[in-house]
Amino acid sequence: QVQLVESGGGLVQPGGSLRLSCAASGFILDYYTIVWFRQAPGKEREGVSCISRVDGSTSYADSVKGRFTISRDNAKSTVYTQMNDLKPEDTAVYYCAALNTGRCDSRWSEVDRVGSWGQGTQVTVSS
Repeated sequence: QVQLVESGGGLVQPGGSLRLSCAASGFILDYYTIVWFRQAPGKEREGVSCISRVDGSTSYADSVKGRFTISRDNAKSTVYTQMNDLKPEDTAVYYCAALNTGRCDSRWSEVDRVGSWGQGTQVTVSS
């Protein structure tokens, strides 16, 4: 079965850190560009970060630039996102998705490019 499984979420205080993992099962992660999305209560799902298949280059939403870092370990078929200096507005369910593109192009954050979604992992930032 082909799937991506997200993990690592939890409750953290403002200013804290978390590292999310996105593990591939049933397919070779190396062949895909991977994107993290998130959906906060009452809001639309949005693209957060992207890491390309070709050269590992990255793109970020303005709201997380300088605080989040996406990385990939192809040997472990896993993509990570390190989230630092977390804010209450980062509270959301976080999802990862595989794009059949070589790079993080201008449309990497478009939700409708994703064919299927995993269950996500909840991140709650609160004091």
